[in-house]
Amino acid sequence: MLKRLRSTAVAAAVASIALVASGCAGGGGEKGTDILTVATGGSSGVYYQVGAGYAKLLKDSLNSETTVQATGASVENLTLIQDGNAEIAFTQADAVDQALKGEGPFEDKQIDEIQAIGALYDQYIQVVTTEKTGIKSFDDLKGKRISVGDANSGVELNARSVVKAYGYTYDDFKVDYLSYGDAIDAMKNGQLDAAFFTSGIPNSAVSDLATTEKVVVLPLDGDGAKTLLEEHDYLGEATIPADTYNSAEDIKTLTIPNLLVASPELTEEAGYEITKVFYDNLDKLESSHSSVADIDRDTAADVKVTDLHPGAKKYFEEEGLL
Repeated sequence: MLKRLRSTAVAAAVASIALVASGCAGGGGEKGTDILTVATGGSSGVYYQVGAGYAKLLKDSLNSETTVQATGASVENLTLIQDGNAEIAFTQADAVDQALKGEGPFEDKQIDEIQAIGALYDQYIQVVTTEKTGIKSFDDLKGKRISVGDANSGVELNARSVVKAYGYTYDDFKVDYLSYGDAIDAMKNGQLDAAFFTSGIPNSAVSDLATTEKVVVLPLDGDGAKTLLEEHDYLGEATIPADTYNSAEDIKTLTIPNLLVASPELTEEAGYEITKVFYDNLDKLESSHSSVADIDRDTAADVKVTDLHPGAKKYFEEEGLL
């Protein structure tokens, strides 16, 4: 009888170990796709518009109960994922990089693990003013009233980096922390001279400003841009076409890759499903914002700053893209 009990105990232990090993091998968590919160950005931004279109696809394709959450964007979104309050989020590559390193806004709240669904379109760093201010270059902003985006947002993170690269600090300006919509209202009312907008193009808030004012987008080039490119290998160079906001000429600026990230609590299968819904339906998502046309499914697995979610990795491998 004793021998039989011992044999049973050993068998149970082996089964338990096998179960744990199997769970670890899957590489995912325990959450499915029944309830999905998509963390986006401000309601006038591209993240929100694309996120709303994606949430509808998730609901239609997976029968998920989806919620689109308007947020302060990148930094807040990563915190929501970390705290278990969102399953999917839009974010910038620089925010992910700083979160994993415990730098910038994440200095006191480093995130150990961030899993990507894939790369999206690039964000254009746009420093916007109007012709009537007389501001023509970044150096002309010294002493002026500028908005750097919501506090601890991805926009503010970019603004701080750009300001530093050009040899300034926030003390050299009159800084406000405003959303896109509030910044545009303040510029229309003459209460603000310029504002940072980091988004796909066109940004709907800036387009709104262009209906009543002559918009000027300041070039980001010269030594400041060179410094940023040397310090951050994920940044790129780009041009904002003149017809984007009816400007006088094309404008040189810098870009930051956007990423779609997932909670590590999602199972491998859930990660696979949400990745498939997104990248298999890019044609349908284009109606949400023109920036979707710039998403390249063939290179979406090339995420430089973090690892793919196991489900996303499975999807790209099946598609022959990894």
